[in-house]
Amino acid sequence: MTFNALELAAAPVRAIAPYVPGKPLSELEREYGITDSIKLASNENPLGPGPKARSAMANALQGIGLYPDGNGFELKQALAKKYACSVDHITLGNGSNDVLVMLAEAFLSPAVEAVYSQYCFAIYPIAVQAAGATARVAAAYPNTHAMALGHDLQGMSRLINERTRLIFVANPNNPTGTWVTADALKAFIASVPKDILVVVDEAYIEYVQHNEFPDASQWIDEFDNLVVTRTFSKAYGLAGLRVGYALSHPSVAAVLNRVRQPFNVSSIALAAATAALEDADHLKQSIELNAHGMQQVLGGIQALGLRVYPSQGNFVLIDCARAGALVNEAMLRQGVIVRPVAGYGLPTQLRITIGTEQENARMLSALALAIK
Repeated sequence: MTFNALELAAAPVRAIAPYVPGKPLSELEREYGITDSIKLASNENPLGPGPKARSAMANALQGIGLYPDGNGFELKQALAKKYACSVDHITLGNGSNDVLVMLAEAFLSPAVEAVYSQYCFAIYPIAVQAAGATARVAAAYPNTHAMALGHDLQGMSRLINERTRLIFVANPNNPTGTWVTADALKAFIASVPKDILVVVDEAYIEYVQHNEFPDASQWIDEFDNLVVTRTFSKAYGLAGLRVGYALSHPSVAAVLNRVRQPFNVSSIALAAATAALEDADHLKQSIELNAHGMQQVLGGIQALGLRVYPSQGNFVLIDCARAGALVNEAMLRQGVIVRPVAGYGLPTQLRITIGTEQENARMLSALALAIK
C-alpha cells in the first residue's frame, strides 16, 4: 500500500488548491539559463526598505539569539501613536496574511459562512476553506462596468444571512486593483448586522491617489464589528520580513490573541517595522515613484492597444485578449517576470507590478514583443 498523507488530511484541507506565489528571480534564471532578469510579479516596493529600517535591522541582529518580544511592545506603541488608539486595538501578524488566517481560525467553523467577492485575494478562500466554513461568493462587476471586476457591495449584502460570521473586503483589491468609495463602504459596513465581522483589507492603501478613497482605520471606534488589516510588505518595502497588523475592537483583538502563534513576528521584523513608521521620507519617495511609474505603465499599455483596469495599488491588471499564460511565457524568456492570474478565474489577464522607470520600460518592451 502506497502511503498518501493527503488521505489523512482533514476533508476541507484536501480540497484546497495550494497558493502559488510569484516566480522568484533565481528560479527563472535557473530554469531558462538567463541572467539580469527583473521581477514585477508580487507587488513589492522596488526601493525595498528605507535607511531607518535597514539600520534597525542591523542593530537587531545583536539580539538574534533571543526570542523576540512576543507582545511587540515598541511596534504596538508606534502604531497606537499613528492611529491615536490604545494598544488593545492592535494585533500583530506575520504579514497581514497571518492576521487574515487568524480571523478565519478564530471566527469560522463548518457551521457558519463567510462572504467575499469574486476575484478577491486568494488567501480569503483558502482560509475559509481550511476552517471548513461555507464560502458565499458575490459576482464581481462585469467587464462593461466602470469599475469592471470590482466588488459589488450590494451583491455581497444579498449573501448575508444568519450563518454569516465574516465578510472580507479588499480595498484596493488584489489582483484587480479596483476599489470602493468611502460613502459606499461606510454605508455597507453600517448595514451589516453587528454580530458579523467586516474585514477591510487595506494592504495597498498608502499608494492610493483617489480623493474619494476611504481610510477605514478612522471608523474603528464607530463600528465594533470592523477589522482593518494592513501590512509593511508593500509601501514600506519589508515584504521579506513578513509583518502586518489588524486594528479592531479590543474584544476582537483579545480573541485573535487566543489563536495567534507565540513569537509570530521576528525581532528583526519588529525593529524594522517600528523604524519604518518613522521614515516619512522613504514612504513619500516610494509613493511618488509608484505614482510616476503608474502613469508610465498606463501610457505604455494603452499605446499597445491592451485593456488596463482601474487601479489604486502598486500594480495594474491588463487584458491581453489572448491566453495570459502564453504572453507570460514569452515575457519570461525575455527575463521579465509578471503574474498570470488564471488561477483567479482571469485566463486572459496579467497582473504587473509597478517598478522603477527602467524596469517599467523593459517590461513594456517585453510585453510588446510577447503580444506580436
